[in-house]
Amino acid sequence: MGYLFETDEHAAIRATARRFAEHQIAPHGAAWEEDEEFPIELYKKAAAAGITGIGYPEAVGGQGGDISHVLVACDELIRAGRSVGTIVGLGTHGIALPPIVRFGTPEQHQRFVRPCLVDGAISALAITEPGGGSDVASLTTRAERDGDHYVVTGAKTFITSGTRAQFVTAAVRTGGAGHGGVSLLVIENKDFTVSKKLKKTGWWASDTAELHFDGARVPIANRIGPEHGAFPMIMMNFAGERLMLAAQCVAIAELAYRESIAYAKERKAFGKAIAGFQVTRHKLADMASRIAAARALTGEVCTRILRGEQPAGLAAMAKNTATDMCSFVCDQAVQIFGGYGYMRETLVERLYRDARLYPIGGGTREIMNELISKTEGY
Repeated sequence: MGYLFETDEHAAIRATARRFAEHQIAPHGAAWEEDEEFPIELYKKAAAAGITGIGYPEAVGGQGGDISHVLVACDELIRAGRSVGTIVGLGTHGIALPPIVRFGTPEQHQRFVRPCLVDGAISALAITEPGGGSDVASLTTRAERDGDHYVVTGAKTFITSGTRAQFVTAAVRTGGAGHGGVSLLVIENKDFTVSKKLKKTGWWASDTAELHFDGARVPIANRIGPEHGAFPMIMMNFAGERLMLAAQCVAIAELAYRESIAYAKERKAFGKAIAGFQVTRHKLADMASRIAAARALTGEVCTRILRGEQPAGLAAMAKNTATDMCSFVCDQAVQIFGGYGYMRETLVERLYRDARLYPIGGGTREIMNELISKTEGY
């Protein structure tokens, strides 16, 4: 099943993404997960194949399209590529570039956006800090004006693609306390230090880093939008990120579900395939039902965004619904596989670990409930 908004154009994008994933990722994904990184050349291959530029204007080097095209491409990359860590690492430009595209200057588009979309340059988003996560308004990384530069001091953590990024789109404090003192700066890798490469429960093939800024001199020309005006940009970016995280959960769960069906038809117990037992069929039915519900809500959020709405509350609902669903489906997949589901050689074991990040990343489940509470008026 796909999304109700899909057209022939979406089908063509699915086919392109599927071919790329089947040839460039699937044969190597399991090894890359164990190696905890994928070849850096994959960024260039994805750009050359037109994958990286999906959803970005042609004027900045993209392939055109909108968020719905990005969503279906991601869906296909995960299901056909079978390596969530590779896909999320390959796709960090999807959260690093949108603020630059929306609020940056033409010169910034040429310096930062085009190299990623056309040449496979690597970018990352740097918001979270060692002392705080979802509370963006309390960030402490400081950027002090000094002539035509900012002097940046502080640290960021849990930065996906941070060890290899050529630049990060970073949230810094240029003013006073609270959300009104936050700005966005593009900081190139010559101006920060990777203080630690982090080891994670899942997403092994994606590198994750802690970054340190020690008096880095960043040109004012690298600021995105007005000084002290980044908080609304970050919140807008989060809404898109949460939609994509929900979509990733749908794709991961669909992959786990398909693996479970195939295994249940092949695995024999008490003289017949385990798919022949009602308890197994009902597990699969529950998995399919929850996937369909999460897909429907995720598709609705996407459709509303395309209509020009800003459904922040609904996006939070979609993220929570999809993350809960994904955790449930991957858990049930492991149960269906039994002892093999606990083995590292089995895909569903890895998907089970990968799924655990989603109720945390992009705003925790608890923060999503607070956002829902506010938009619902209580």
